[in-house]
Amino acid sequence: MVIEIDEGSGFCFGVTRAIGKAEEELGNGKKLYCLGDIVHNGKECSRLQQLGLETIDHNTYNSLHDANVLLRAHGEPPSTYKKAQENNIHIIDATCPVVLHLQERIRKEYLADTESKKQIVIFGKKGHAEVIGLEGQTNNTAIVIENIKDLHKLRLDYPIYLFSQTTKSVEEFHAIVEEIKEQKAKSANQEVTFEYHDTICRNVANRVKKLQDFARNNDVVIFVGGKKSSNAKVLFQNCLEVNSCTIFVSNETDLTPEILQQCHAAEKVGICGATSTPKWLMERIKQHIEYNNGI
Repeated sequence: MVIEIDEGSGFCFGVTRAIGKAEEELGNGKKLYCLGDIVHNGKECSRLQQLGLETIDHNTYNSLHDANVLLRAHGEPPSTYKKAQENNIHIIDATCPVVLHLQERIRKEYLADTESKKQIVIFGKKGHAEVIGLEGQTNNTAIVIENIKDLHKLRLDYPIYLFSQTTKSVEEFHAIVEEIKEQKAKSANQEVTFEYHDTICRNVANRVKKLQDFARNNDVVIFVGGKKSSNAKVLFQNCLEVNSCTIFVSNETDLTPEILQQCHAAEKVGICGATSTPKWLMERIKQHIEYNNGI
């Protein structure tokens, strides 16, 4: 049995940057809070907690004063920064530059809408931290659509300005664009503006093809991801599409005797993960499979 870890899996740039900022602050001996899980991976959150990072929710954040708070890669709405000014909170801003740029573009479009006629539309997961931050740029007036079925929320007689959460599917985004075009072509409002902006992070989007190639080249695939991670759920499905022997685990304790037996019966076992999956966790999974196979 040969066990291989996918070189392209692991933290994306934004998550790596956020964790680096957290480790730097903690290394200086400062008390540090993080607004929400720094990454959607329980094992990595536990590791940082042992270093002193304390994860808080917005209710706790709103009651803090004179504290150091790290904002994770997902980004935050303007209200979070306003509260920091009011309560003398020192912000360590780890918002991913790609997300930050998207926030600025949406806010610029919103502020330019002096007649309040634009429909600023965000293709993303309702309630996701990044999407909440994007909605905040429009004073929460943006329309969030999760799929083509949500297009009934839009009015074809008002201008549409479409953006996307940075981690969504490129294919699904463009399918939505084509559907809006088709609906407009059939309507009496063909001259009404429809602008769309593909704001999907290519560092994440380009992983799909490489990950599927990796999955095809292995008999059994162990996909490592956090149960809270939207990205993990999507990439797992991408692997499953091309290899039906793809198994989702969050840590080594999820490797049941049945899964281990399936691995040991295979010639090639591949281990991969989401953009929120640390390399050290994938290494631990590999070691666990090897140990239980007597390698």
